[in-house]
Amino acid sequence: MPYRLIITFRNWLYDKKIFAVVKLPCPVISVGNITAGGTGKTPCVIMLARMLQSHGFKPAILSRGYGGKSTKPVNIVADGKNILLDSKTAGDEPFLMAQSLRSIPIIVGPQRIKTGNAAINRFGINVLICDDAMQHRQIFRDINLVLLDSQNPLGNGHVLPRGKLREPIAGLERASAFLLTRADETPKTDVINNKLTQMGNIPIFTSIHKLKDVIKGDYSDKWPIAGLTGKKVCAFCGIAKPDSFKKSLLAAQSHILSFDTFPDHHNYSRAELEIIKNKFYNYEADLIITTQKDGMRLQNFPEFLSIIYMMRIEMEITPARESFNNFILDRLAAAVVNPVSTESK
Repeated sequence: MPYRLIITFRNWLYDKKIFAVVKLPCPVISVGNITAGGTGKTPCVIMLARMLQSHGFKPAILSRGYGGKSTKPVNIVADGKNILLDSKTAGDEPFLMAQSLRSIPIIVGPQRIKTGNAAINRFGINVLICDDAMQHRQIFRDINLVLLDSQNPLGNGHVLPRGKLREPIAGLERASAFLLTRADETPKTDVINNKLTQMGNIPIFTSIHKLKDVIKGDYSDKWPIAGLTGKKVCAFCGIAKPDSFKKSLLAAQSHILSFDTFPDHHNYSRAELEIIKNKFYNYEADLIITTQKDGMRLQNFPEFLSIIYMMRIEMEITPARESFNNFILDRLAAAVVNPVSTESK
């Protein structure tokens, strides 16, 4: 109850314009969620950045850099040409995005107003993508894209710490659009129909996590997903939803000999990696495999990276990819023609 009251009061202060919302001189897209845990924000941000770039925009990505050691107000992870910070400093997710988006600036810092202005002034970008910004209301956003895991969109309906909600369900009314992720894994249609459709005229799109390929930890080798068929693997991960990784391995028809899980954003020790490596040898497995996000946290162990593989995934909007793209592009066009001074749906 105390947590709920604090969050509700904070939202009220923003809704009544008692807390200021700052409008930056270019459109802003927020990619966020209402629950704690992974809903696919990182692959969504990567997908959006590529789509915008293909349509002639110059995007940049703003992140708080969760888990990173950076202390400066503005930290340039990537300048659109080179990666300038390691995963320990930047955080695993910004570093992963930098590896995936070599031509797009990525900036980390606690205040998105400062990082946003830095992106505009230093790189001349014309659209900002704010990663995990649903609850960070200080910066105005022209598009509020809210991601929900289709298998469990709202958790148990309670806020932290009793449930998984970061804020009460009423916060969903701020959404410009909902994006149901992992929609191919038995969506919870009762919650979707009973809750989301009652929020008014907010479009609902769906997406899947598509297996892309398998790449060696040091990026020296790459396989198609079909290369995992029949392979005996020792797997490990430290992500919010380890079951999703396990399902991906099974979908690729690999034979899982061991599957070690760690807390989300876990920083691995040499001793833990030695245990995993020993299992690989003892079980006579074909390979050690983890997620790409976990691989970002293993940069201090190059000898280990040289013997493991990472599974890479990408987000795919289905079945209405063109409708989704048009929705984003139309909203951005409207933001340029009709700038407003309050937070918009």
